[in-house]
Amino acid sequence: ANFSEQVVESFPSDITTGIYYGWACVGNGDVHKMVLSIGWNPFYKNIKKSVETHIIHTFKEDFYGEILSIVIVGYIRPEKNFDSLEALISAIQEDIEEAKRQLDLPEHLKLKEDNFFHLPESKIMNNH
Repeated sequence: ANFSEQVVESFPSDITTGIYYGWACVGNGDVHKMVLSIGWNPFYKNIKKSVETHIIHTFKEDFYGEILSIVIVGYIRPEKNFDSLEALISAIQEDIEEAKRQLDLPEHLKLKEDNFFHLPESKIMNNH
C-alpha cells in the first residue's frame, strides 16, 4: 500500500530513510503487522521519495480509496540498493521476519490495541 505524494510530503523531512516496522489498519478493520519503506527505492531508481507499506496479511479484496492508518514502532535497517531482484526479495523477507519478531514483544504488541486505530464512523468507507 503506497501513500500518495501529498502524504509523503507531509512526513517529517528529517525522518531517516530505511525500513521500519509497526502496525497498520485499513479503514476500521483489524490491525495487522507491517513493514514500511521510506525512501527512494534505489533498486527501482525512483526520483521521488516514497512511503510504501507492506501489510503482513492477505486481504480478500483490494482496498483502494480506503484510509490506511499506521503506527511506526521501530527501525530495521537503512535503505540500500541490490544487485538483483532476488536479493531485494530476500531482504524484504528478512525484514518481514524481523518485524514479526519485534512486534510480538509485549511492549510493541500493546500498541496494536491503541485507540488511534478506531476511526470515527464518518471516516469509514466501503463497509470496512
